[in-house]
Amino acid sequence: MAHARQPRRFVLRTVFIAAAVVLVASLYQGTAASNPFGDTVPNSWRGEWPGTDFTKSTVRFDEIISGGPPKDGIPSIDDPQFTNVDSIKTIPETEPVITLTVAGETRIYPLRILTWHEIVNDRIGEVPVAVTYCPLCNAGIVFDARLGDGELTFGTTGKLRKSDLVMYDRQTESWWQQFSGEAIVGQLTGQTLKMLPSRMEAFGLAKSRHPDAQVLTLQSTFSRPYGSNPYVGYDTAVRPFLFAGELPPDIDPMMRVVVVDEKAWTLPLLQNKGRIEDGDLVISWKPGQNSALDTRFIYKGRDVGNVVVQRRVAKEGGDSGLEDQVHHVTFAFVFHAFHPEGQLFKD
Repeated sequence: MAHARQPRRFVLRTVFIAAAVVLVASLYQGTAASNPFGDTVPNSWRGEWPGTDFTKSTVRFDEIISGGPPKDGIPSIDDPQFTNVDSIKTIPETEPVITLTVAGETRIYPLRILTWHEIVNDRIGEVPVAVTYCPLCNAGIVFDARLGDGELTFGTTGKLRKSDLVMYDRQTESWWQQFSGEAIVGQLTGQTLKMLPSRMEAFGLAKSRHPDAQVLTLQSTFSRPYGSNPYVGYDTAVRPFLFAGELPPDIDPMMRVVVVDEKAWTLPLLQNKGRIEDGDLVISWKPGQNSALDTRFIYKGRDVGNVVVQRRVAKEGGDSGLEDQVHHVTFAFVFHAFHPEGQLFKD
């Protein structure tokens, strides 16, 4: 993949945040080494997170850095409002959305909104869900928010690990890695949320598949430039933003890949083939979806296409059918960071 020149605005933002990271590192001056790695808890964390149990952690504290905003500086949507899909006239057909179906009820969450909030705490029927999007990883992931006999709601910590969103639950203030759904710091450390199958697809495809769906709408309680992309030129940058880890060998770190468990396929490979089968897994692609991380306005983003990942399952009577499978359409550097021993198919 050819690299576009990084826009000046993106370069300046990178320099500014890099300086902020240095500042954050200087704040690691706590007095009590309390996590299993013997790491010192930064004084700034103690003041901002009095409810977090820092004695429990599965990661080193220096892997977690500030993304810029403070706790809840990127506000989650906790009282989502919806309208019928056929009443939406302002979202272009090719703009990306996350489509989720639970117990026969479908809801559509536009990335033009999720880009600015990253988390929507919702309930579909009896199932509480957390619909999440991390722009720096292009990771749109939906979680079942039930854990044991309880339910969790989530907010943004303002922090990143491996360039990925670190969430927190409001019940225990434990910190959660969005890409894996695992609690990495706090009382619930080691617990993992169940991911629900969803699709990141063009709005036109979503509404044609689900003409009775409900669509997340804008709310007057927030003022954001919805429909615009604050990460102009990000997915054609030379390297990822706020990432100091090892880059994957022999591949553009910003190349999109389709991840299922410990395996990944590059988007150019899938585009070339149109359909890939791996055991009972069926992965397909067709054009018609804007990149949300390309141009200033999402609807002008280049076409990255629509990915569908399904698995063959046995049906009654001996027949077989296809069911949507949990997957990620993310970047090569993300797959390498979280699955360094994973298998990547490039050709």
